[in-house]
Amino acid sequence: MKITMGRLATVSLVALAGAGIAAPAAAQKIDNQYVCVFNPGLVAKGQVKAEANRSANAAGAKVKFTYERTIRGFAVNAAPQAVANMQAKNPRIAYCEQDQVYSTSAPPPGKGPGKGGDDGGSGSGPAQTTPWGITRVGGGQTGATGRAFVIDSGVDLDHPDLNVNVGLSANFTRDKNADDGNGHGTHVAGTIAAIDNDIGVIGVAPGVEVIGIKVLDRRGSGSTSGVIAGIEYAASLANSNDVANMSLGGGFSQALNDAVIAAAQGGLRFAVAAGNESTSATTKSPASANHPNIYTISSFAQGDNWSSFSNYGNPPVDYAEPGSSIFSTYSGGGYATLSGTSMASPHAAGLLLLGGLRSGGTVNGDPDGNPDTIGIR
Repeated sequence: MKITMGRLATVSLVALAGAGIAAPAAAQKIDNQYVCVFNPGLVAKGQVKAEANRSANAAGAKVKFTYERTIRGFAVNAAPQAVANMQAKNPRIAYCEQDQVYSTSAPPPGKGPGKGGDDGGSGSGPAQTTPWGITRVGGGQTGATGRAFVIDSGVDLDHPDLNVNVGLSANFTRDKNADDGNGHGTHVAGTIAAIDNDIGVIGVAPGVEVIGIKVLDRRGSGSTSGVIAGIEYAASLANSNDVANMSLGGGFSQALNDAVIAAAQGGLRFAVAAGNESTSATTKSPASANHPNIYTISSFAQGDNWSSFSNYGNPPVDYAEPGSSIFSTYSGGGYATLSGTSMASPHAAGLLLLGGLRSGGTVNGDPDGNPDTIGIR
């Protein structure tokens, strides 16, 4: 989302002396949490859990997650020296990277028109409108065959304007369940797939089944390790027609980029937000991940004018989509108007579900001097 109070610090990848540990800038570090990645040529998929536990036990550490469908590796809770010792004793570990904060890029905004609870739980809501972005990209049409994985803050599991697969929705945060206590993920889901009915809004690919994969908590905050766990889960479920949306970001993470690229190589298509720091998207993850199945999305406003908050750069940016003043579903059965590349990316996700993107012109005022192509149906 558009940042209204402060911005996440730009995070660079550096090595801790003597340890081979990649770490983000200080403001984004998560103390005593690391993601370690095996050399895939040395550790087979079926050996990951055993090798992770063996490595961690030798260092007196605790495994948090294991990964085998994307990267082959694990997340661990341990002190820096213990991680350095663990890596030194195990040549199968290619690198370890300090866990860092990933988020929706801004504090949760105020709820907009039709805020949560206005329908009294009856399922009724404001009369259906078609948001400007849906019209601009040629959405609101049938023909989608896949499902939408929303890797975000969860999805409002009983929102009357969304077709949510509650049974497959999953939680990788400290929150109790996959329900959206923040609103961000539900807003993203509505832009992709809000139902064509009599209430609220209509999505780019209306009525598509949504699977909420919660990697950001009710504050809109998560970690590299949790986000990768969510990607692993999506990869385990994905069919050839499915699309994953990642409207989240943080500093550069090789492990996160590698996980997204691996899932993309397996056939899962991704729409990812470029980020909202008005800087090069090459400095952010997953925005900087490149693969034919990964679509990094910048933002524009009505009139095809560049959104001032949007990150830029070709590569990794592939298309620009509507991201300023986007009306969509929200938590609590409500609706809200939000801005950000978080809002642009799901337009592309919906278009991918409808068959793909084609050029609808270019944006005005792209700061890198190479105007992004506007993706439409």
